[in-house]
Amino acid sequence: MVAAPWKTVAVWAFVLFALVLIVAPFLWIVSVSLKYQIQIFMAEFPFDPTWTNYDRVLFAKSSDFLRNLQNSLIVAIVSTAFVLVVGTLAAYSLAWRRWSRLFSAVFLTWTLVFNIIPPITLVGPWYLIFRELGLFNTLTALTMTHIVINLPMTIWLMMSAFGNIPRDLESAAIIDGCRRMTAFRVILLPLAAPGLIASGLLAFIFSWSEFGIALNLTAKETMTIPVAIAAYAGQYEIQHGEMAAASVLSAVPAIVLMFVGQKFIVRGLTAGSMK
Repeated sequence: MVAAPWKTVAVWAFVLFALVLIVAPFLWIVSVSLKYQIQIFMAEFPFDPTWTNYDRVLFAKSSDFLRNLQNSLIVAIVSTAFVLVVGTLAAYSLAWRRWSRLFSAVFLTWTLVFNIIPPITLVGPWYLIFRELGLFNTLTALTMTHIVINLPMTIWLMMSAFGNIPRDLESAAIIDGCRRMTAFRVILLPLAAPGLIASGLLAFIFSWSEFGIALNLTAKETMTIPVAIAAYAGQYEIQHGEMAAASVLSAVPAIVLMFVGQKFIVRGLTAGSMK
């Protein structure tokens, strides 16, 4: 049955509206990043673009953007790697090994409830704990918090991924002489790759863009990108152009990852919905 013309028009109108709603703010930030401060105040358009703001963000002596970039990369990569290792092994154990239903239900319910709790509510206790342990203002503390937050999501996604794999594959591999861990590494992990990639991308993007926890647990030396961008809004001056340029630069890695891995994210999030 062919859809009515007005329905097609309505669908495309909604898609166009959603696209404008999503893309327009980013295009506005890009335009601001290419203007001088006076052009921003005057809302000048059209305008002669300049790369001055990007030059200041990347190469000015007073700018710590590259160090902030390094901090974000360290926290995101280390926390994502740890989350994938622990979350994958935990999901494999819960999905394929013989645990009591009560234990599995309690554990998974706890992870679900913990994932529902707003992370900002945990900042106070974390601040006190890390201050007493001497870990305040360290990348170690921030990495640990990101691991704790991302682990429940990873366990659930990887359980869905393992749940779609026939158990006979592991049994056949063991009969053929494979050890259990060899079968897990050689046979099961490649089949669970979509869930693994989706979990890794989501964990990395969360860690890369997380602001509230990083704002409270870091200082100048350990600032991550989101906190550094907010720092351009000072008490007496807001550096709009440099803030916009830093925002555009920080968005590039996340945008590239989303374009590269979007099909894996969709496949990983919908795993188990259809056979």
